[in-house]
Amino acid sequence: MHPAPSVIIFTTFSGIGFGLLVWLGMGAIVPTGLSAFIWFAIAYVAAVGGLLASTFHLGHPERAIKAFSQWKTSWLSREGICAVFTLIVMAVYGAGLVFAGTRFAPLGWLGALGALATVFTTSMIYAQLNTVPRWKHWTTPALFLVLSLGGGALLAGQVSETMVLLAIAGGLQFYAWASGDTRLAESGTNLATATGLGHIGKVRAFEPPHTGTNYLLREFVHQVGRKHAQQLRVIAMGLGFVLPIVLLLLPFNHLFAALAVTSHIAGVLTLRWLFFAQAEHVVGLYYGKR
Repeated sequence: MHPAPSVIIFTTFSGIGFGLLVWLGMGAIVPTGLSAFIWFAIAYVAAVGGLLASTFHLGHPERAIKAFSQWKTSWLSREGICAVFTLIVMAVYGAGLVFAGTRFAPLGWLGALGALATVFTTSMIYAQLNTVPRWKHWTTPALFLVLSLGGGALLAGQVSETMVLLAIAGGLQFYAWASGDTRLAESGTNLATATGLGHIGKVRAFEPPHTGTNYLLREFVHQVGRKHAQQLRVIAMGLGFVLPIVLLLLPFNHLFAALAVTSHIAGVLTLRWLFFAQAEHVVGLYYGKR
């Protein structure tokens, strides 16, 4: 699929922002006063900034408010509701730390659960799609959650937890790539099922359905060369997981910590680009692009 920058930014930074809110809510760090304001500002800038970035991919951003009404059937609607609930709860929790120097633990735990629910609902927007076999797998929500927790732990300075979570995320990502590369072929969907002509005999593309491009080709038929994909995977693994862990193993240094955060974010941005660019939507079969 077309890797739109707005969606890449959304899935990267909202995940990290809500991940940081999880650790703040659980009390992994309990800042007060100005320090608390700064911590929550970082989390909200990342989480809310990511959510706002996602609206730029909408044809009519002004209608986004209508998405909240479809919570019974839409994971996008559930994501919006969970996000608003979490941000409100954590705002109250953060206000207690900033202005009263008091931690209201039940609110923190409730906000942490809400943050996890938000990340999970985001992942299910993609994991529910039968039309993208690479996404229709348990590794999609698992990776969203582990990356969010790992990125949040890194920002929160939870060194041991970060190394464990990033190691798990790296292993999950490797498995997701290895199994995902064959998932379209194993799904049973092919040119015959895409055109509905399989009952006649073997189906092959003679000519494209039309001479020009269209919305489906622009949005759902993006192809990445295997060589380039492999190179980007190595870069993503190195920046997102290996380098941050190596930097965290070194004696603590603020420069190393900043480099670890920067490297991880760059790696996750690369992962997200690949997540969309390598998503083989079955509509491509109709156009002979798979």
